[in-house]
Amino acid sequence: MARSTPNIREVATRAGVSVGTVSNVLNRPELVTPTTRERVRAAIKELNFVRNDYARQLRQGRSRTIGLVVLDISNPFFTDVSRGVEDTVNREGLAVIVCNSDESLVKESAHLDLLAEMRVQGVLINPIGETTERIVTLREHGIPVVLFDRQASSTVECSVAVNDVTGGEQAVTHLVASGHRKIAFLGGPSTLRQIRERREGAERAVSAGESAELEVVDTTAPTVASGRSAGDKIAMMSPVERPTAIFCANDLLALGVLQALTHAGVRVPQDIAIVGYDDIDFAAAAAVPLSSVRQPRQMLGRTAAELLHEETSDTDHEHQQIRFEPELIVRDSSAIIR
Repeated sequence: MARSTPNIREVATRAGVSVGTVSNVLNRPELVTPTTRERVRAAIKELNFVRNDYARQLRQGRSRTIGLVVLDISNPFFTDVSRGVEDTVNREGLAVIVCNSDESLVKESAHLDLLAEMRVQGVLINPIGETTERIVTLREHGIPVVLFDRQASSTVECSVAVNDVTGGEQAVTHLVASGHRKIAFLGGPSTLRQIRERREGAERAVSAGESAELEVVDTTAPTVASGRSAGDKIAMMSPVERPTAIFCANDLLALGVLQALTHAGVRVPQDIAIVGYDDIDFAAAAAVPLSSVRQPRQMLGRTAAELLHEETSDTDHEHQQIRFEPELIVRDSSAIIR
């Protein structure tokens, strides 16, 4: 039979003191004499006692945690954002609860309900759609919410985002300048605002180019598997039919396309150039290093966490909508072959 977890009363009995004295040693040790403190600490060590801070925090009105809700935790982009968040909140003595919405509104709502029940100090979220009723409810209950990788549509909330329209425009402008006239945009689902804005930027670049055209190829998800599937279909086209360049809405799609084309014997960039988005670490490490639009991933997380901390601790806090500019990183996958 598993041994039960010792409680504060058992510590008090072992040390020969009151429960209140044990509580003081844990929370206000300066009120207890050194001899008694040592006796209580010895009892804690002997019993392997671990204090239950969670219940105490809830009695005080909130826990020492924040919630982080991401679209897809398997995407290295969100791993890097999470690292930026954690590095920031850890300095404030807080912990991060990471929730994966899996691009599902049902899961997103369930996570927000749970975080509210846990009385987290605040929530950072990359929402699937527009601001939901549950996000509004969190704020009504005094739990601040900061949007990340998403520009707020109003000034009633903080947000940290990247200019995705500019990023899409940078990628396709580069391809047009490299001589490509038949370009494919690979991305989806279109319910994700980031995908729509990157496509908008791509369309702007094509409109500004000379006789260039953009073919939109929708995917069910921004994943490596979806990229491979789309790449297989493109590889089966005749050289006359298929695009000479592909702009992928994220690096996972680009890596999948690269795998499929390489497997089919289609050369990158000699036959088809590829540009991704996010510039995750795997982009530079690919068999053919990927050109990609770089986002300041950890900076996104750090800035969002800083805004959340300011909102929870400063009564004069003013909401900010911060937007970073992306940077195109050109590598072998879209290099001009002379």
